Amino acid sequence: MEALIAIMIGVLTACGVYLSLRNRTFSVVLGLTFLSYAVNLFLFSMGRLVIGQPPIITASGSAYADPVPQALVLTAIVISFAMTAFVIVLALKARADLGNDHVDGKEET
Repeated sequence: MEALIAIMIGVLTACGVYLSLRNRTFSVVLGLTFLSYAVNLFLFSMGRLVIGQPPIITASGSAYADPVPQALVLTAIVISFAMTAFVIVLALKARADLGNDHVDGKEET
């Protein structure tokens, strides 16, 4: 299970970095979204991968899911949604002003 999550985090990070380095604004937005998914998955996996355990420490304290990474992931989801909405509006404004969707605003030669 841990190896699968590590591979998924690596693939999402690699795809996010690759797409963020492209010259079209949609690719950059998609790359930033993949990077935020990778960070969310990483934060979620930091708090023990247990199934069927409550996020409450009992008297024995033997098995519990850490609630702090879960709260961080919920916060990160909201922040990444706001960031994605802002970047999309910024890309649309740049497209309207410049007439193309290149990151640097120049046409391909």
